Parts: sequence; C-alpha cells; structure tokens
Amino acid sequence: MFEFADQGESDFFEIQNELILYKNLIDDVEIKLILGKPEDLQNAIITIHPGAGGTESQDWAQMLYRMYTKWAEKEGFKLEIIDFQPGEEAGIKDITFELKGDYVFGLAKAEAGVHRMVRISPFDSANRRHTSFASVFVYPSIEENIEIDINPTELRIDTYRASGAGGQHVNKTDSAVRITHLPTGIVSQCQNERSQHKNKNQAMKILKSRLYQLELEKEKEKNKELEDQKLDIGWGSQIRSYVFHPYQMVKDHRTKEENGNTQSVMDGNLSTFIRAYLLSTI
Repeated sequence: MFEFADQGESDFFEIQNELILYKNLIDDVEIKLILGKPEDLQNAIITIHPGAGGTESQDWAQMLYRMYTKWAEKEGFKLEIIDFQPGEEAGIKDITFELKGDYVFGLAKAEAGVHRMVRISPFDSANRRHTSFASVFVYPSIEENIEIDINPTELRIDTYRASGAGGQHVNKTDSAVRITHLPTGIVSQCQNERSQHKNKNQAMKILKSRLYQLELEKEKEKNKELEDQKLDIGWGSQIRSYVFHPYQMVKDHRTKEENGNTQSVMDGNLSTFIRAYLLSTI
C-alpha cells in the first residue's frame, strides 16, 4: 500500500477509502452471519413508550423516534407509522411503526429496552438538568406465510374515537381499534388509518407479531410473558444512556460501547452500538 502511496497523496487517499469500503463490507457480512435465525430476516415493528415525567419524557420519546427514522434512512429501510399519539404539549405519548428491509428485526432487536437521557430541559424555566426515560419494544413483523393461531373468542375488540393526526375525519367516527388478547393480556391498537377496517387489520398484525415474539421467548425457556422481559422504565434498568450535559457521551451498558458525539448518535449513527451488541450475543 505504501509503495502505491509514494506515487502521490491522491493515490494514498484512494487506497485508504477502498480499505474502509472493504472493511465495511466485511463487517456487514460478519453481522449477517450472526443473524442466522429465521425471524432475523423479517421486518420489525417498534413501539416507543415515554417513562414518567410528562412533557420531558414525551419529548425524549420523539427524539428517539427521530433517531430511528435517521437510522432507517441510512440503512435504506422503509418506515411506516402504524399508531401515533402526540403529547399534549410536545413530544409523543406513544408511537408504533414498522421498518421494512433486509435483516431489519435482526438489527433492530439490539435497541429493545430502556433508554435514558440526561440534559438541560428546554421545558424547565430554571434551566435545571433532567433525566428522562423511554422504553423501546421490538417485535418481528409477521409475514402472511407464518401461521399464528388466534381464537376469536379470546379477543376483546374495542372501538373509540381517534385522537391523533389524520385530519378532522378521524375525529368524527369511532375508527380507532384496540384489541386485547385475553389469555396473555397483550394489547394492540391502531388509530392512524381513516377506516375502522384498516385500523383493525393493523392492530391484528401488531398482535400477531407480539404473540410470535412471545413464542420465540418460550423457545428460549424464558417462562414469562414478553412484557416481563422488559424492566421498569426508570433508574437502574436502562440499556443505554445519552448524556447531553454536562458532557457529551452515549454509552451502552450491556457492551460498554461508547461514543463521545451524542448528536451523531441521535442523527442515526447506531451501527457501532448494534454491532457490539450482536457480537456480544455470540
């Protein structure tokens, strides 16, 4: 390489760029070799819930959603919102969306857990430092060829008036749908579509995905429901911390992976954290 570099600085940078390209290709192949389970190939359904703290934690949930939209753009994934409930003042009360692409669930499962943020709150007139939490749930999206047996008598289906975005039409009819799976207590809902029929289909898709994930957990001999796997949205339970003040740092507490550029991570640069997590599971 250095013999070529003697021919000029431009040659050196060209070779350096090629080495970076090859390294990224090798890293990509390595990760895909790790993702060998059938569900890893599937699309992902992601839900973000803010923790306690009102507007501050709801704003943090929206920041996380933005981070995942940026990550999806970088990875070439398609994002579709399934259910969205805005905060009263700012942020998000609850959001569920689907990411579509190659190995989406296999990659996105690294994000499941509680995310903690530390910053000077823009909602605090005294400019005090606040700590906020939000939980991220990740489920494999069920494809048509995967059979999930659901007994209709074990479902409770409620309709209600939508409160989210969608124009005046969604607020005139009880188009929103909430489905409760009585044996497990799992609840899925959708209010983002204009028709009750479409909302019901989306809510059923979410429910099937969560039941499928529950079966995957049972296969791992974890004899508890999927929601029990997630810790409380609060102190001591976070998988990753994002510090904006008094210093810049994002740290994954599972792998000890760190990045001193918090804004870069919030702009969707998650590959090092995801890769470190997947390698730790080998």
